[in-house]
Amino acid sequence: MDETPEPELPANLKFLRLLVTVLAGTMIVGLLVIITLIVIRFRDKSTDFPDAITLPDGAQAQAFTQTKLWYAVVTGDNRILVFSRETGKLVREIEIKAE
Repeated sequence: MDETPEPELPANLKFLRLLVTVLAGTMIVGLLVIITLIVIRFRDKSTDFPDAITLPDGAQAQAFTQTKLWYAVVTGDNRILVFSRETGKLVREIEIKAE
């Protein structure tokens, strides 16, 4: 049988192969940690939206944001309507002047 021995790699090439392997492993572990943190973070957040929001006549919602004490609706006619989370009533209306 014809057996030819494989040539041995130079030391610097072995070191480079080790570095690439370690980098690949680090990237895989880092990606798994990031995915795990995102899943844990979003699972803990409670998004309790109001059941219904009564907007003034003619107002159409464009955006929504909320905190623990209030929630706000941005309307198509450049207004921000702030509602109390406890009562659900409109507590402030902010007119936005477009330039």
